Amino acid sequence: MSEPIAYTVTIYTENNIGLLNRISAIFQRRHINIESINSSVSEIENVSKWTIVVKLHEDQMKKIIGQIEKQVEVIKAYFHTEDETIYQESCLFKIKSNLLFDERRQIESVIKDNNARIVTVNREFFVIEKSGRKEELEVLYRELSVFGIMQFTRSGRIAVTKDEMKISKMLEAFQH
Repeated sequence: MSEPIAYTVTIYTENNIGLLNRISAIFQRRHINIESINSSVSEIENVSKWTIVVKLHEDQMKKIIGQIEKQVEVIKAYFHTEDETIYQESCLFKIKSNLLFDERRQIESVIKDNNARIVTVNREFFVIEKSGRKEELEVLYRELSVFGIMQFTRSGRIAVTKDEMKISKMLEAFQH
């Protein structure tokens, strides 16, 4: 049997309480690990967009989507391979401010080489932000670890599809 691949699951729902539990329970019952999950507003008022990343075989993914559409109040659920989406994650690194002065050239070089940016500086710390693919964020993490990272946080994946999805018309109809 082939190796499972990473799928990006996109789910559009009304803004209802308890959806996180109902959606994650479907994966939990099948012992499927959710690699990342992100919920945000969508382009339509009162509609949320969920982006979930899991590694599965295609037949398993189709069954999961079917269960989600049956068991959760969804407007629509889709799944896509990594090649079918444009996706990003974001991360923040908190580093002691004295390093910005003591190791300025090296830190600025790491920031520039990794297409990151400083978002805040104060007496105690500075914060670097980077958006990109998981692998890019991991490279920056390794390079900044040399200087000592006080805190690190990373978001889940957010994604849009490369092709035109029919969801736009469905969401417009839902809005009216």
